[in-house]
Amino acid sequence: MADPLIELSDIRLTLGRGAATTEILRGVDFRLGEGETVAILGASGSGKSSLLAVIGGLERASAGSVRVLGEDVGALGEDALARLRGRAIGVVLQAFHLLPTMTALENVMVPMELTGEADARGRAEAELAAVGLGERLGHYPTQLSGGEQQRVAIARATAPRPELLLADEPTGNLDAKTGSAIVDLLFERVAAAGAGLLVITHDPAVAERAGRIVRIADGRIAEE
Repeated sequence: MADPLIELSDIRLTLGRGAATTEILRGVDFRLGEGETVAILGASGSGKSSLLAVIGGLERASAGSVRVLGEDVGALGEDALARLRGRAIGVVLQAFHLLPTMTALENVMVPMELTGEADARGRAEAELAAVGLGERLGHYPTQLSGGEQQRVAIARATAPRPELLLADEPTGNLDAKTGSAIVDLLFERVAAAGAGLLVITHDPAVAERAGRIVRIADGRIAEE
C-alpha cells in the first residue's frame, strides 16, 4: 500500500507565551491518501487554516508528527521544505497572491522555472488554456477579474503536476456564481493532474464536492 500523501499524528500548535499562550491545534490526527479529495470544514477561528499551514510547512507544529509525501516535515530545514513544495505541492489561496508586475503567463511559469522545468512556457500556456484563459496570457493581474485571477492561481498550482494540492478558502473572495465555477474548475484540474486535494473551507457547498468531509472545531477534529 502506498504511503498516504498526508499523515498527521497528535498535532498540537501553541502560539504566544505565558498568559498570552493560545492553543490553536489540540491533538489532530489526519490522513489523506493518494488521489483522495478531502474538505476540512469549520467556522472562522476553528484552526483549519493553521492546520493547512502546518501541513505545508509554513508553520511548525509545537508537538506531534507531520509527514507529507513521505517526508518528516518537522525534520526538514527551510530550503528542503521549499524544494518539497516546489516539486510536489500546489497551493491555491483565498487572496490569489499573483505577482502584480508579471503577466498571467509569467505568474504560472515562475514556479516551474525555479525548479528547473525545461518546458515551463509550454506547460504554463497549456494550463492557462485549460482554465479558459488561453486568450489572456499577456494580461496583468489588475487587468483580470477576481475569478480570472483565481483561475491563474489554479493554473500556477497545477501546471507543475503536483502530487498534492492544498487550497485555503479558494472561493472566499468571490461572489457565489463565480465561486461555484471556480470550485468546478479546481476539482476538474485536480482530477486531470491525478493529485490529492485538501481544501479548507467554511462553506458546506464547497465541502460537499470532496470525497470526504472532516469537521474541525476548537482545534480538534469534531466529526468525519
